[in-house]
Amino acid sequence: MNKDNYAHWDDMDPETAWTLPSKYYYDEELFRLETNTIHYRTWYCVCHRSEIESPGSFVKFDLLGQSIIVLRGTDGKVHAHHNVCQHRGTQLIKDRRGKIKQSIVCPYHAWSYEIDGRLRKAPRTQRLKDFNPTKISLKSVRIEEFASFYYINLDDGAKPLADDLDGAEYEIRRFLPDIDEVVLINESDYVVDANWKVIVDNAIEGYHFQLSGPIHRQLTSLIDFSGYTLESHGKWWDFKGPPISIDTAFGHPVTGETYQTDWFYNIQLWPTTTLYAFPYADVIGTFNQIPLGPEKTLLRFGHYQPKSRPQSSLVKLS
Repeated sequence: MNKDNYAHWDDMDPETAWTLPSKYYYDEELFRLETNTIHYRTWYCVCHRSEIESPGSFVKFDLLGQSIIVLRGTDGKVHAHHNVCQHRGTQLIKDRRGKIKQSIVCPYHAWSYEIDGRLRKAPRTQRLKDFNPTKISLKSVRIEEFASFYYINLDDGAKPLADDLDGAEYEIRRFLPDIDEVVLINESDYVVDANWKVIVDNAIEGYHFQLSGPIHRQLTSLIDFSGYTLESHGKWWDFKGPPISIDTAFGHPVTGETYQTDWFYNIQLWPTTTLYAFPYADVIGTFNQIPLGPEKTLLRFGHYQPKSRPQSSLVKLS
């Protein structure tokens, strides 16, 4: 299909929809355009609220040259700042997670900041004429909570996250009833040599489940694909499938087990966040795709379980 016909694509009908031209998956100029028009203007999932439960706890999130810290203040409020000292641009925090004892201290010249971003101390600046520390603070970043996860957006003018996800939280809570009470038990990062849209294209259908690789084929022992459905709701879509067996999962009996759902459940929030659960497994999974370049993407998997219950054998297997 040539460029003149792009406007005639029917992206709502899978029988007539086309994929994008190949250059959209590797071209440097197009990727820079996407960075400014999509990635710097969309909501990215950073962490579950339990990961920053106590005052001073933080999670660092990096996106295409921008580093963000999300942290909880002593007043219980959650803040997000650019992870950059306002003096000479030094990165303030290098760890992915941690806890700040009193203040955020720059390793270069020891400028320090309160958790809410206000400048606390700048050594020797009393010698500077008209230096006003009250006018200096870390640059804040928009942050919102949705279904117990925190999301950041580099665009101050972006619409609230929930505006584009009407009905999504209801579905999430219906299949993942313990989402408010879970804690992180594992996080794994993988860098793949593929454009972020390749990952999204793969994630919005189950065509590969029964056809590729031992891990995907293992799903066929759990899910009855004759009852598998995919529903689109604008900027979010969900996949559901009933279990094959009501007695076993992953080769183990399910009698007496606690779990989030007896179905396979997967919900994707456009463009790059997925929440999922396997049948009978008392664990909630997150899958975030973070672009690194036109042909490189970070895949970040998180696994969460209810903090009030010990790990079951099915959690470990899933």
